Amino acid sequence: MAEDPAGGGRRRPVTRGDGAGDRARSGPAEREPDRLRRIRRGYDAWARAYDWFARATASVGGVRAACVDALDLSPGDTVVEFGCGPGVNLPALRDAVGPNGRVVGVDVSPRMLDRAAGLVERRGWENVSLVEADAERPPVAAADGVLATFVTSLFSDPYPVLRRWCELSDAVVVAAFVPEGNRAANAALRAFVALNGRLFDATTDDPLGRLAERTAAARRALDDGATVRERDRRLFGTIVVEAGRSG
Repeated sequence: MAEDPAGGGRRRPVTRGDGAGDRARSGPAEREPDRLRRIRRGYDAWARAYDWFARATASVGGVRAACVDALDLSPGDTVVEFGCGPGVNLPALRDAVGPNGRVVGVDVSPRMLDRAAGLVERRGWENVSLVEADAERPPVAAADGVLATFVTSLFSDPYPVLRRWCELSDAVVVAAFVPEGNRAANAALRAFVALNGRLFDATTDDPLGRLAERTAAARRALDDGATVRERDRRLFGTIVVEAGRSG
């Protein structure tokens, strides 16, 4: 169990996965990959605001609901969400697998996991687990479904990451930003990426180009790692829900 540093020493239902455990044993944070430090610091700093924003926009475009539907989960299944953040998707995932299923939320941000842990505690969910770990090194061996919303753009090379997810799960569903919408939508997306350039490692002259490359890499991974593929564009084409299943 990991203590909540902001909760007066209260225990939170958050465990450390292999990646986070290695970090804890290795000593100074400087030994971590820059990507992990950047993402953790960014999301830790904005955890409270991100929690509010994510919940306020959870139903916009029907993206999150479409992701859960695309997983095609059944009661009793096990589903893992990489980059679970403050837990916006946890209620729908828990509803999909029922009280006899299992939901595992994974994130590298302790502050985000603290927000998610508060939700789990308030709801009294005994079948929802939270793990502090890196999605590039999954802390689970197998699952019926894997979900990641707006996470693949944070990987410098999403292809091997998603291929690994395909190997451990029967279904993989990701939602990603794509510069494939109309001019106004792309302008808004460009502004968003520019404001969060360091987080996305998109400090180039063509941030949308880098975003498009990473989305395309994730798409290729699902094309190569799944036998059944579905694609659903949402919100004026700026978001795509990609689903891949083993059969």
